[in-house]
Amino acid sequence: MHQLKVQNLIKVLLENNVDLEEDFRLEINKKLLDDKAAGLQAELYECMGGIGEPVLLERLRFDFRIDRFLFIYDDAVHFNRYRLATLKASLYEVFTFSWLDSYKRLCRTFERECHKAGQHDRIWNGPPIATKCFGESMEPGDLTGNGAAGWKLNAYNDAQYDLLSRLHGYKIIRIPMYENIMTGGSLKKIDQLLMNPKEENYNAILNWLQRKAV
Repeated sequence: MHQLKVQNLIKVLLENNVDLEEDFRLEINKKLLDDKAAGLQAELYECMGGIGEPVLLERLRFDFRIDRFLFIYDDAVHFNRYRLATLKASLYEVFTFSWLDSYKRLCRTFERECHKAGQHDRIWNGPPIATKCFGESMEPGDLTGNGAAGWKLNAYNDAQYDLLSRLHGYKIIRIPMYENIMTGGSLKKIDQLLMNPKEENYNAILNWLQRKAV
């Protein structure tokens, strides 16, 4: 479903002659992680209760790139208490992210939706590295105690994306599934519009996205 929405968004952009690169990959240059940046990363890892040394992503994958802007679509599992904790870290004081305040609000508002979508083993427990980094998860749905290691890994990696993309000179544009745009005289969720976008909504979608890339 995620990929369908992204492909529909890309289709709208291409039909309006927007020059973009799909499925953009960014190889991480570890030399850019100086002492200050390493400190920011360590703080993110610690606020998730990380065990041992912080794990650094080696490459990042984005839905698409337009010039120096990297776009990524965030669905329900990206909005919860762990992501909110990372958004309060020093990284977001050192660097400016236009979507920061709205993401904090969405994390507070929509954790219940994350709870519904995020109890599958691959999300709740995550890959083996999640347990290695953040310990054993509680039973699915139980956010007491150590909570969900997979959710913590997700939140930590999201924050790594924010940090590492900026260190490489890019600006990350996050698209939350809950965002509303005005089209046809009413507000509609971008998530719904991208399921099956109609031509009469193309201009609204295009203008909405272009306002982000400034």
